[in-house]
Amino acid sequence: MRSSLAVIALALLVAALAVVPWLVTDYGLGFMINLMCYLVLTVAWALFSGTTRYVSLATAAFFGLGAYTVAMLIKEMPIYATFGVALVLGTLMALLVGLVTLRISGMFFVIFGFGLSELMRELLVWWEINKTHTMGRYVFVPFNTTMIYEHLLGMAVLVFLVGWLLRRSRLGVALLVIGDDETMARQAGINVPVAKLGIFVISSVFMTAVGAVMAPRFGYLTPNFAFNPLISFQVVIMALLGGMQRLWGPVLGVVPLVLLSEFLQVRFPFWFSVFLGLVFMIIVYFLPRGITGLVEDGWRVLRRPISLPCGVTGPLIDAWGSLSRPISLPRGIAGFIEDTWARLVRRQPTGGR
Repeated sequence: MRSSLAVIALALLVAALAVVPWLVTDYGLGFMINLMCYLVLTVAWALFSGTTRYVSLATAAFFGLGAYTVAMLIKEMPIYATFGVALVLGTLMALLVGLVTLRISGMFFVIFGFGLSELMRELLVWWEINKTHTMGRYVFVPFNTTMIYEHLLGMAVLVFLVGWLLRRSRLGVALLVIGDDETMARQAGINVPVAKLGIFVISSVFMTAVGAVMAPRFGYLTPNFAFNPLISFQVVIMALLGGMQRLWGPVLGVVPLVLLSEFLQVRFPFWFSVFLGLVFMIIVYFLPRGITGLVEDGWRVLRRPISLPCGVTGPLIDAWGSLSRPISLPRGIAGFIEDTWARLVRRQPTGGR
């Protein structure tokens, strides 16, 4: 019953999101496109990093690969053909990078992911300057903002569906074991390299697809813009802020950060990077499990029963008993007066001078 209600609620939510382009202004639609873009990127990142505990900074590499592939081929091929080529290239690069890098872990993997984005950016800058003698590509195609939003919404539904199926599959259980203790996972008979490579490819393909769909949104692309390392850092901060204990956790990080980034980039564009650094410090020191962990702890406290040994009526009965108990005066008021008088008389001096 509960699962049926959840499915109905999700279907209604998707239907409501599908009609957004006809209910909001152009600015509102642009905001929703940005929101959906980072939502798919963050959930895709969490599919890999949230389970294996490998912090990847290669998001910008795959996003830029998808976007720049479309920019380079759009004059030669139809738009959906360029999307297909981008997905193939993203899959091949993910396989190559996964085979080379997933045998390392910790800080080395983080540095390699960041270096991959920078390497691809520098190679494309060199290629554009020395071979094509340009420094950017125009992407003018009949692919308007409504179509971009619909494609991103479809990818958001798909990435959540993949995550839901993954959490209930043997691969998902294997990845959780790998994230807890990779050595124990090997001893338990899990094929660790294959499991990590499979989820890394799935995550990277979604990132490449987002970059490909977003290319017409920008209109003009340069390598510095497409492979912007800020994309990788924003995705990590959004995922950590929302929390990765639940599949819907990244949503709680994407929405507030996209809202604040819209405000800051308009009002204080030069302070946006400083703000991201402050958010990251707050997460590390005060919200290690993200907003999801905070919500779960609060819900657990609210559900905890109140501990009263005598029940709810016990304190009321005890209070009534104390109020109805008669005042204990063994000899009454007269006895109290007599005792007081006796003490006073006893203190008077006796005998002569």
